[in-house]
Amino acid sequence: MRTEILEALARFVAQRSGIDSRNYGGSREAFMGDYRRILRDGRDARALLRVVELSTCLPDSILVDVLKSGRLTWDGKRLDYCAGQYFPTEYRGAVCRALASALWNYWGDGGRYTAEQIRAAAKSNLGRGIARRWFA
Repeated sequence: MRTEILEALARFVAQRSGIDSRNYGGSREAFMGDYRRILRDGRDARALLRVVELSTCLPDSILVDVLKSGRLTWDGKRLDYCAGQYFPTEYRGAVCRALASALWNYWGDGGRYTAEQIRAAAKSNLGRGIARRWFA
């Protein structure tokens, strides 16, 4: 199941955002700000996916649990995403939140590690920027 979930998440992140410049009222700055965030969230999601893939001891149950509630869900066969306001700016961030939550639960190991130790592991494995954005 783990492989199916990770492959589905990778395909979900890889899809085109569908961002439309006409939704920005001619403001190139606003459009480019959102566009850059979509690109950054995609890079973050791919990095988080890679760490989860390499964390072979991370149980499937953790991935399934984090995808049971929220906007991004796994029904056992496919992913489903319910957009809040604007899909293009949200969908990759939803994957980042889910994977960060899975890693937090895995590294937390049932309360054996402190929040600071988990953040240090995130910084060590993913870099300062991703740790700051998704493990705050």
